[in-house]
Amino acid sequence: MAAAPFIEAAFGRPSTHTPVWFMRQAGRSLPEYRALRGNGSILDAIKQPDLAAELTLQPVRRYGVDAAVLFSDIVVPAHAVGFGIDVAPGTGPMCTQPLRTAADLARLRPFDAEADAPYVAETVRQLAGELPAEVPLLAFAGAPFTVASYLIEGRPSKTYVNTKRMMHTDPKLWNAVMERLVQHAVESISSQLRNGARAFQLFDSWAGALSAADYQSLVQPHSTAVFSALRAAFPDVPGIHFGVGCDHLLEHMHAAGPAVLGLDWRTPIAQARRRMGDGLVVQGNLDPALVLAGTDTALAGTRAVLADNANPNGSKHPGHVFNLGHGVQPEADPDVLAAVVRLVHEATAA
Repeated sequence: MAAAPFIEAAFGRPSTHTPVWFMRQAGRSLPEYRALRGNGSILDAIKQPDLAAELTLQPVRRYGVDAAVLFSDIVVPAHAVGFGIDVAPGTGPMCTQPLRTAADLARLRPFDAEADAPYVAETVRQLAGELPAEVPLLAFAGAPFTVASYLIEGRPSKTYVNTKRMMHTDPKLWNAVMERLVQHAVESISSQLRNGARAFQLFDSWAGALSAADYQSLVQPHSTAVFSALRAAFPDVPGIHFGVGCDHLLEHMHAAGPAVLGLDWRTPIAQARRRMGDGLVVQGNLDPALVLAGTDTALAGTRAVLADNANPNGSKHPGHVFNLGHGVQPEADPDVLAAVVRLVHEATAA
């Protein structure tokens, strides 16, 4: 199998160029996505393997990115076991009966990927057969905290009042919820890897809402459990840990055990390496807003990220996966993103 620049970089090894992929690269910014996707819940589209595979492949063709990321959603396991959660267009994950008591936890039974969501495994198998060897498929799952926040709040939140209430007033239930979601994440990613994915990302998108103390005591052990289980089962597969607004948590997120630490646009790459060691492998971290500001601004930002990754002698650090600091915005111009990919590839070619 041909060497994949993404895999090489994820392990901190030299590659032919700095690899690029974009979070939410298969999404509403692509006209071909909008033409094919249709209306309704994303969960309905995910249940159609031919459609989900095509939506995964569209940005690979359009941008020439170095990794495909499965077209799926972090609430698929909870939805598949019948908890009662859907993704409302324009709003996000919603459940009419949030998880607030031990009785509610009974609705969140263990997840069996092959039995509960066979469509995901079929999509992964299709993609593994279609993608070129140098473009790996990334599996992903939601980290226990972020998924728990949707289940407990019942919808996207800015304050996480109910989630934090459970963390501090009912730690027994909180840990039971988190342990169940560890099982969901491990099972979901494991199935994707068994069926042909070659790397994975654990999204803890909203962990930045927590204090460092709360994260360390009530969340980090569960994220660590996910990475530990996957590393034991798939020792040669790199994992990425990513969250938004998590500068104050990065050391703890790194300690959870990922091969790659995702950075949003707030934390300079060089600063992260000063804090956690020169060997730190990072992903990121162009501000998505710069893409919306036009090609010249996006490319200037891209050059700044590449410079931030450079070694003291000016050479590129091999442990860098280029990405945005969060997902592609729906208003993004695909031509701007394509220009970013071209610049990264050309500027970092060995």
